[in-house]
Amino acid sequence: MTIVVQKLALGGDGLSVMVKDTIDIAGWPTRASSRALADAPAAVEHARVVKALLDRGCRILGKTSLHELAYGTTGINEWQGTADNPRYPGRIPGGSSSGSAAAVAAGLADFSLGTDTGGSVRIPAACCGVFGLKPTLGRISRAGVMPTHSSLDCVGPFAGNMNVLIEAMKIIDPSFISLPDTENITLGVVPVHAGSEVQAAVDQALKTSGFALQTMQLPGMEAAYDAGLVVINRETWNACGHLLETGLVGQDIAGRLLSAKDTTDQALEAAEQVRLQFTAEVDAALEHCQILAMPTMPDYPLRVSDAADTRAAIGMTAFVRPFNLSGHPALNIPLVGASGLPVGLQLIAAKGADELLCAVARELVGRLENLQQSV
Repeated sequence: MTIVVQKLALGGDGLSVMVKDTIDIAGWPTRASSRALADAPAAVEHARVVKALLDRGCRILGKTSLHELAYGTTGINEWQGTADNPRYPGRIPGGSSSGSAAAVAAGLADFSLGTDTGGSVRIPAACCGVFGLKPTLGRISRAGVMPTHSSLDCVGPFAGNMNVLIEAMKIIDPSFISLPDTENITLGVVPVHAGSEVQAAVDQALKTSGFALQTMQLPGMEAAYDAGLVVINRETWNACGHLLETGLVGQDIAGRLLSAKDTTDQALEAAEQVRLQFTAEVDAALEHCQILAMPTMPDYPLRVSDAADTRAAIGMTAFVRPFNLSGHPALNIPLVGASGLPVGLQLIAAKGADELLCAVARELVGRLENLQQSV
């Protein structure tokens, strides 16, 4: 299984970590799992988030594979190889941070780092059955992270449980403070169109969590989903379009880049208007309830054999990409559906309320575990 692309042994004797290969580690090339970057020079200095890991005594064990150039949702990579899904063999690991999610699912590290531009932490977390957090936009430094410029991308951690995920946030974000109380929290349940078993698993978890529930409509989600792709396409073309000249970019990514080239200024301007409108819509919803809840993915992860067409699988991000556009923190909680396959419960909080988001997630998971033990 192609999870680790560069084996390392850096740092102290603290928590062990794997790092997505879009994040610079001094002395090692950043290749983003692309043959077009196979001869990239070694990074000169650590990304700021890597320096934070080392300053806190973490042990960096390796760099992880990904969907080429972090521009896909399935994790399939013909050149470097697709990371196996350790807990759900034969199913896609999700993208783009496939190796980082798989590393945690396989027990190769205490936690890992990925990046999330349109769901690239939450989708692989859901596919591989682990926890994954996209922090508030701008909360974690992206200095030394590829691409250099993004108005959507966030560095975020994966972990096998909420306690480690919270510890990871404390390590990479010095401003992450003590978690608040979760009393009197209301979850705003957002109606979406998901597969019946996915929706049933999410509904059951929310119903038995003990939190007050309130239906909360977000009518702008579809427009935000479309607008988010416009922004992703323009920014990815600006960052990676020149690599097409090498002739070494994978066919699926090359096709997407060529399409992205045609993103017009008018389309981008319209997308930015949607960003403002949807951000205000989510902010307003979060004034009525402190946390929003919905599935992370519309359905179970595809089989690898059915996921060759990246564009056909892009709908996987229907429930996650809107919150990259708005910038709100969002987290995946792993569940299991009736067919024994992975389901993700996504929670969303107000900007800057990452601590509350993690506190509610930890409390919700603890209540579910206590109920299971008492049965």
